[in-house]
Amino acid sequence: MQPKIFVTRPLPQPVMELLKAHGEVELYPEDAPIPAEELMQACRDVDGLLVVSNRVTEELLSQAKQLKVISTPSVGYDNIDVAACTRRKIVVTNTVGMLEETTADLAFGLLLATARRLVEADRFARAGRWKYWQYNLLYGANVYQKTLGLIGFGKIGQAMARRARGFAMRILYSTRHRVADEIERELGAAYVEKETLLQQSDFVSLHVPLTPETRHLIQARDLELMKPTAFLINTARGPVVDEEALVSALKAKKLAGAGLDVFENEPRIHPDLLTMEQVVLIPHLGSATAETRLKMAMLAAQNLTAALSGQRPPNVVNPEVYR
Repeated sequence: MQPKIFVTRPLPQPVMELLKAHGEVELYPEDAPIPAEELMQACRDVDGLLVVSNRVTEELLSQAKQLKVISTPSVGYDNIDVAACTRRKIVVTNTVGMLEETTADLAFGLLLATARRLVEADRFARAGRWKYWQYNLLYGANVYQKTLGLIGFGKIGQAMARRARGFAMRILYSTRHRVADEIERELGAAYVEKETLLQQSDFVSLHVPLTPETRHLIQARDLELMKPTAFLINTARGPVVDEEALVSALKAKKLAGAGLDVFENEPRIHPDLLTMEQVVLIPHLGSATAETRLKMAMLAAQNLTAALSGQRPPNVVNPEVYR
């Protein structure tokens, strides 16, 4: 008897074909979150769940008696109660290794767009407000030879450092575990404490996962340490930043601007941010290229089918289930 698989979003055809070759697949047909009650009902008799965005809670797991594996086509898995899954010996997998370069592209693009006021300039031009050349029109900030501070120095942070070298930037980083000397030399990056990084950086870019320790990692006291000419870039997770504190700092001109791909209460964006010209806002697009999203979805399917066939998947979030 084939295992039953439930997929919470439509995925590319090659991914769906792979899943159908390994099980009996049911699909929620809309590219939107499935209602929680409907997801709970769908999971009652499934062996595998491929979930995008929806929360997987203790309540849902208590109803999913046959569930063996949960796969998400993302690096982040804060929407899944991993501890509850581990207690039930349910394997949880993600897609580490698929989106690092793509996300770094976007983060550096946000940095450039925010520094040079590109979105604001686009709106200015489209509105027909450009009547003649002006010497002081839409002044931005240089990026070349400025200091980039990276909070979190995993694969995405290191990919950002490689891009920054092309702009002759001074690179500082802060992380829980300092990287090897050879990586620092290769990337021209210097390890410093977070406070020093905030004080010295012209651009601060966040690249940490969302955990209880990183929730509100950037608070009012951290923003106070930044230069009033500095910019904050966040492509990590929204709750890493205290959004109210960020709004207050921007209003008080304690920093020059921000580029945000993620928000504390997605998809709701703080209404004050929506009115600020010095902030670039985009709707969680870090991995949004056709090539990367296909690779992510395919790896998620491979993780799920491997676990259902009794193999250890390539990307296991809770390896203790195998002990």
